[in-house]
Amino acid sequence: MTISELLSRQLDDTRDWTLKLIADLKGDDWTFQPAPGLAHPLWHCGHLACSENLLVHVRCLGGKGLLDAAFVGHFPMGGAIKSAKEHDYPSVEAVLSTMKTVHAETLKAVRGMSDALLAESAFGADGKSPHPHYRDKAGAVAHCSRHEAFHAGQIALIRRLLGKSFLR
Repeated sequence: MTISELLSRQLDDTRDWTLKLIADLKGDDWTFQPAPGLAHPLWHCGHLACSENLLVHVRCLGGKGLLDAAFVGHFPMGGAIKSAKEHDYPSVEAVLSTMKTVHAETLKAVRGMSDALLAESAFGADGKSPHPHYRDKAGAVAHCSRHEAFHAGQIALIRRLLGKSFLR
């Protein structure tokens, strides 16, 4: 198994888990916040699409990415998360569609990465300097899967707070 095959399998396995966690969310479940300023499942899903786009398509491939600034602007990193009453988020369908599209394009991109490309430094925020948190592009892709698993855990907690069953 190549490094790119391993990384794409990790990305896909983690996404499968996230999709199981959100499969039975309905209506207001999507925007339930455990406390003011904390993320809701809709934000998590939009943020995961934006992060996968940033970590792979920008930090590894050096492009502008797949997402427009309008979509990304709904799911900023850092700071308090706005409630659905405070912010006009894209619809659940739009967020899930974006998640699906970005993930499919990410898997295609990662599967096409050579070991030599994965060993190169990941791009920093300026698009040129090495990224300060990842030694290489393989590290950026690997972090993408870890990052999603972290947010999946938060979604799992929200599910329990909503009275939904524990999933294995």
